[in-house]
Amino acid sequence: MTASALLGGSAHAATAATGETSTSSVAAQTVNNAPSGSELNKTLEELEKSYNGRIGAVGIDLETGKTVGYRADERFPFNSMFKVFACAAVLHKARTSDPGLMDKVVRWKPAEMAELTANSPETTEYTDTGMTPAQLCRAGITKSDGFAGNTLLKQIGGPRGLTDFFRATGDPTSRLDRPEPTLTEWKPGEERDTTTPAAAAQTFTKLTTGKTLHARDRARLVGWLKASLTGANRIRAGLPKDWTVGDKTGTGGAKNHGTANDLAIVWTPGSNAPIILSVFTNRNLNNTPNDDKVIASTATALAKALGRL
Repeated sequence: MTASALLGGSAHAATAATGETSTSSVAAQTVNNAPSGSELNKTLEELEKSYNGRIGAVGIDLETGKTVGYRADERFPFNSMFKVFACAAVLHKARTSDPGLMDKVVRWKPAEMAELTANSPETTEYTDTGMTPAQLCRAGITKSDGFAGNTLLKQIGGPRGLTDFFRATGDPTSRLDRPEPTLTEWKPGEERDTTTPAAAAQTFTKLTTGKTLHARDRARLVGWLKASLTGANRIRAGLPKDWTVGDKTGTGGAKNHGTANDLAIVWTPGSNAPIILSVFTNRNLNNTPNDDKVIASTATALAKALGRL
C-alpha cells in the first residue's frame, strides 16, 4: 500500500486548527546534538559517564517552537514503544478504510501467545473471549501487553505495515522488522526495529497534536497515553508532580545492553501547548540492567533546556 493511500493523500498535512498544533515547522527541523548550548550537552555527557551507557534525547516545545537534543539522530531500538505507533496506524485504518474495525472482536488460540504469556497481563485474561482493537490498544499502551502489540500489527500488515505507516507520516527513519519478542533483540549497530530520538519525537508530535489522525482518534490515543501504568519511574519521575504526562515506555532488558526508553507528551500548568520528550538509553556493556533514574534525569535536563524548569 502506498504512503498516500495509508494517509488518504494529504491527510497528514500539518495545518493549525482548533485543538491542534501545527507540526510542520517542528518536523522540518534538524535537531542538532546540542542546540540549546553547552549546558544540556554537559549534563548528559556526565550522566552517560556515571551510567556507563549512551543517551539519546529530544525535547520539543510546541508553544515556543524550541527544540533541543543530544544524540538526536543516532539509532536506538523501539522495544515496546512501537505499540503507540501501531495503535495510531490501526486507528487511522479504522477511520479511513475499515469502518467498525476498532469494535470487531479478534480471537486467538492459547498456543499463539505461548512466547508472550509472561509479558501479556491483559490479553491472557481474555483468551476465551477475544478482544477488540480498541481493547488491545488500551492493553498495549497502558500495560505494554506484548501479545496485544503483535495482534495490532496483524491488523495493519505486520511490521512492514507499520514501517509503511511511518513513511506515510513523512518519517523516513523509523522501521519495524519483527514482532515481539524478537524485536527487543538488539546490540550496537543493529538497525532492525529502530528509530532515532528525533524521528520518534517528530512522528509522535504529529500523531498526538497534528492532523495525521482524526481529532477523536487523536484524543483517544492521548487518553491511553495518560493512563499508562509503566512509566512512573521514567519521564514522569523527572518532572514536577503537577505536570500532566502521557507516555509509552519500551524495555529490552539486560541481555540486550539494558536498552530502555520513554516517549511522552507533557502539559505544564498555564501553558498553551504541550512539550514532547523523547528519551532512549542503552548500556555500554551487555548483561547490564537498564536504569530508570537515568531516563528521569534526562527528562529533567530536557525540561530545563526548554526553559520549562
